[in-house]
Amino acid sequence: MRRLPVPVTLTLPVAATALLLAACGGGKSSTSTSPATAVANPSTAGSASAPATGSVAGGTMVATGSGPTGTFLTDGSGKTLYLFMADKAGASTCTGACARAWPPLTTTAAPTASGAAIASDLGTTMRSDGTTQVTYHGHPLYYYEDDKSAGQTEGQGSTEFGAKWWLVAPSGSAITTGGSGSTGAGAGGGGY
Repeated sequence: MRRLPVPVTLTLPVAATALLLAACGGGKSSTSTSPATAVANPSTAGSASAPATGSVAGGTMVATGSGPTGTFLTDGSGKTLYLFMADKAGASTCTGACARAWPPLTTTAAPTASGAAIASDLGTTMRSDGTTQVTYHGHPLYYYEDDKSAGQTEGQGSTEFGAKWWLVAPSGSAITTGGSGSTGAGAGGGGY
């Protein structure tokens, strides 16, 4: 049996490991795929979906946070989630420019609940672009692009793309107290 020189025997496992890590790398994607789950990333303005946090074994985690308005839904990393009053019958009406300003919470598997979020209230709906959006108590869930860190609620009470955006209580109802009541660039409709 022929022995390989030490540098070659060490180089092959190192090269294989580097290749494996590169294949699993953290590059951004404009589709709804990422490590274990796909959720919209509010910091990715040009993409409705990007690598995300708050995932559990392929499913997106919905948790809770609290602030002056009470307890509200977040993703597993504490990023605030909203409902859009224009959505009807569990279907999203927020696409195009709307989905860039209010990225949908998407998943590749069954969503999971944490904190005061109720697992039986979680569901999914198919978006017009083919991605699967997480719903809670029948409401499609969204991030707000101006919420830059966990717990921010800059979108609360906004009127954009023809309707109000509200925080979601663990009961599934809209939290209609507090908020800016502001109208952004999307006020007046469009995008759906």
